[in-house]
Amino acid sequence: MDAVAARNELDLYGAASDRGGWHHGARYAAAALAEHGMVDWLTEHGIAAHWRDTVGSGLAPDQGTALEAVAALCNRLAGRVEASVAQGRKFVVFGGDHSCAIGTWSGAHNGLPVDARLGLIWYDAHMDAHTPATTPSGRLHGMPLACLMGHGPRELTEIARRGPGLLPHNLCLIGVRSYEDGERALLGHLGVRVIQMDEVRRHGLRAATEEALAIARRGTDGFGISIDLDVLDPADAPGVGSRVAGGLGGDELAQALAVVGGAPDLLGLELAEYNPVLDRNFRTEDQVRRLLAATLNGTR
Repeated sequence: MDAVAARNELDLYGAASDRGGWHHGARYAAAALAEHGMVDWLTEHGIAAHWRDTVGSGLAPDQGTALEAVAALCNRLAGRVEASVAQGRKFVVFGGDHSCAIGTWSGAHNGLPVDARLGLIWYDAHMDAHTPATTPSGRLHGMPLACLMGHGPRELTEIARRGPGLLPHNLCLIGVRSYEDGERALLGHLGVRVIQMDEVRRHGLRAATEEALAIARRGTDGFGISIDLDVLDPADAPGVGSRVAGGLGGDELAQALAVVGGAPDLLGLELAEYNPVLDRNFRTEDQVRRLLAATLNGTR
């Protein structure tokens, strides 16, 4: 495949795990989206999408520790994403609890040329920057950003074979409204830009997204977007395991993401924490589709 053809291809991956979270059901997200015609829907919207793989840990749901299961899944997922990026194809990962992000963005970094830098925009109600020393719950879906920056269990920080896959000054969080002191202290120490919900409301989500884009593009060779669906208000996205009131509206986020609109330096997109078991009348699934269309081709 030549470089131009590769750029017009979109690789889809599922991360079939909820071992990093606390609520069973997120492991079924990718299967539900595939069964409900995600590839056909993207094709109708002018996107040449191919479902490449749905990755699991290889362990039974009750087998091994959570750390073993998450590390196994993330290693597998990293390999798939690395291949897409190395071949110049954009990708989408459907989670699964948000610990899958360790695999997604480690793989994206590994797929870039040596010494290349990755930028990341992270929409989330939470900071996801705990370490084993600070987490009150022990849940790994609260640790992916710390791990991506080299702080956490070796089994997860070493998935990025060239060292930490993400530099703090190329990361921006948007929509945060629930966090603990330990993770706030780590992000503050590292100098990560966090745009909490009160600031979003003061200045607008579009302004926050444009600032995040500038951070993610600052000296980087490509950037990604990771969306934890709990960044949305539960009224728009009931199908998540950690609902937090006062979130973004679905239309509001789609409008902001339309500024990305399939930018050539966008490497890929991740949509995490969708739990079809908890969804109501497919409201959260509908948001997944809207956010995809906005990010990939600027439509809503």
